[in-house]
Amino acid sequence: MTQVKYYWQLFRKALKGEHGDFTQGIISDSVILLAVPMILELSLESVFAVVDMFFVSKLGQNAIATVGLTESVITIVYSIAIGISTGAGAVVARRVGEKNAVEAAHAGAQSITISVLVSIFIGFFGVYFASDILRLMGAHDEVIREGTVFTQILLGGNTVIVLLFLINGIFRGAGDAAMAMRSLWLASGVNIILCPLFIHFWGLKGAAIATVCGRAAGVLYQMYYLFVKPHSLKIEWSYFRPNMLIMKSILNIAWPASFQFIIGSGSWILLTRLVAETGGTAASAGYQIAFRNFVFFILPAWGLSNAAATLVGQNLGAKKIERAEQSVNITAQYSFVLMALVTLFFIFMTEPIVKIFSHEPEVIAHATTALKIIASGYIFYGLAMVVTQSLNGAGDSKTPTWINFICYWVFQTPLAYFLAKNLEMGAKGVIIAIPISQAVLALVAWIYFKKGKWKTIKI
Repeated sequence: MTQVKYYWQLFRKALKGEHGDFTQGIISDSVILLAVPMILELSLESVFAVVDMFFVSKLGQNAIATVGLTESVITIVYSIAIGISTGAGAVVARRVGEKNAVEAAHAGAQSITISVLVSIFIGFFGVYFASDILRLMGAHDEVIREGTVFTQILLGGNTVIVLLFLINGIFRGAGDAAMAMRSLWLASGVNIILCPLFIHFWGLKGAAIATVCGRAAGVLYQMYYLFVKPHSLKIEWSYFRPNMLIMKSILNIAWPASFQFIIGSGSWILLTRLVAETGGTAASAGYQIAFRNFVFFILPAWGLSNAAATLVGQNLGAKKIERAEQSVNITAQYSFVLMALVTLFFIFMTEPIVKIFSHEPEVIAHATTALKIIASGYIFYGLAMVVTQSLNGAGDSKTPTWINFICYWVFQTPLAYFLAKNLEMGAKGVIIAIPISQAVLALVAWIYFKKGKWKTIKI
């Protein structure tokens, strides 16, 4: 009973954002204090993704396919945002570990400047080439006609998407996971409220408007706690004056990290297109339903991996290398247990979950098959996330980039094509390639992590 009370108090501290110095104390407690708000942060985000798909699915197969194809491309925007966030988070965590709060805030300001410049370029490109992007993804003419405006709104409003992820990365690097949680909760909550309302009035276009409005609300909340009422970091306007040394430090981590996620996202885009090509609109819709649910249930691993990155960065900054490695080992153990439970859940609950989102037998069949196959690799997804994010947190973003390139492009994509076309397995063959490649990725990442070269990275 005493143990239950202890963990309940720890849970409450995590939600309130109460934390001390993560470079000392019990490591497992530090993991929980960071991981709980990070998991909950992403939970509501994925709840929104599932709710969004629920309402969009009422508009028919074309709407589901449009959202799926567009968001496959939007993952590139997320990849860039996560990449810059990774660079900012690693530098901020290292400075916090060194007990240099001013330089940590300075790094945060410089990363915001980089993000705004990059997102302006993406917005112009996305608005102008929206229909071409959908056509390139293999969308039919009807899907392009219905979905072009949706794509233009999401890509045109990408600045708030990028900033939301970037600033949350800054908060996480500072060890303030609860603040990141609250900002994304606000953004997702606004999305959930506005989505059905806007879809009712404007159809598919309304879903995109709701997303941009929700993200903007989250960014305004973040800005309030960075400038008006500082919480973990206080950013001064003078910190935005370009500092090439700090920008270079961030970009040295950010560009490989962005490519790291773009490599993974690009592979997912090709797989999405291959599913549509070999299985048609029903298979594409089923795949999107399966993927949305997969992302939701992978959240514990995402939260744990982000916690590991923060602990590695701060402890390396404090010159506590052994503690940094122990943090990863403990986090990996937590991830294994949680992902094993998720796998068991999907063994029995896949079809009932899928039927929430569609009543079309063909879509249900594709979604059920896809989700069962993808779920078989949950343990490997979790381990791969924890290890690669730990390397990113250490500032060694180039190594996970190469690992991703080899596992996704040299292994996963060719395997998917071989199974789908050469063995004539169609869309099912594409899905089978996913857990196989993730198992390979987890093994390669773990072997490299154990070599320990990440311990010598200077940022």
